[in-house]
Amino acid sequence: MTQTAYIITGPTASGKSDFAHRLALRINGTIINCDSVQIYSGIENIAASPFANRTVSDEIDGVPYRLFSILPLSEQISVVDYLGMARREYDAALASGRTPIFVGGTGYYINALINGISPMPDISDENRIRARQMVQDDIESARGLLPADFAFTDPQRIARALEVFLETGHHIYEFHGLPRTGAVIPHATRILINPDADILRKRIAARVPMMLSGGAIVEAKRIIESGWDESRAIGASQLCRFIRGEISESECIENWITKTAQYAKRQRTWFRTQYNPDVIINHVPSDSDIDMII
Repeated sequence: MTQTAYIITGPTASGKSDFAHRLALRINGTIINCDSVQIYSGIENIAASPFANRTVSDEIDGVPYRLFSILPLSEQISVVDYLGMARREYDAALASGRTPIFVGGTGYYINALINGISPMPDISDENRIRARQMVQDDIESARGLLPADFAFTDPQRIARALEVFLETGHHIYEFHGLPRTGAVIPHATRILINPDADILRKRIAARVPMMLSGGAIVEAKRIIESGWDESRAIGASQLCRFIRGEISESECIENWITKTAQYAKRQRTWFRTQYNPDVIINHVPSDSDIDMII
């Protein structure tokens, strides 16, 4: 096989992880994570990681798995950091004669893998901590320091933009206009797993109770103890609120399902407007789809 890499992505609960694993078994592949939550250790159920309810290892069924559950909740990671790790794992897979298969649904990781990133200034620890504290204390006031057209509402992205402004006095958009560098796999075959929204909703509704019974409560307690930003993972916020007695278990489950379905909808929009797949699979994938890919 002459193909050097694949990217397999799609909305949450689409079946992309299982599909990637079965493909890897067929083509001697290495699975490399491109999900910004599954990279953290100790929240495998909440993250819907391939290692949920199994011992975290460097392989499953003989298939190497890389960049899963490698960071403690106390550690922050930037896209630059991720690209460096992804490049090393990509090179290592090729050197070992295996096909790199990147799997995940985090759009800005995927975009960086394909297109690289604009150069960003080094940020001092002081301004990094200050930005995150400002977001934590009053996120709306923090947003007020950013341009009016700053579109993101995710606290991590707001903090990132804020730390750049605190460090340089310039807005992050000014750096985005600079030439991009550091792409890892600009010519990979891009596969999109994209079942209908109704199918995704049913799969999400079936999956959430399994995640809850699989250890997600223990993981949420770990998040509370660590001080990790619970808004960074859908399910974490709902579970933490349940543990604190702010909502009932049924409300936790219902809200978790709803928020996950809303996230899947946003992912589908991103894939439609920002991703240019070579192959689109509009159903939960099967072995016949692997035959087609090969």
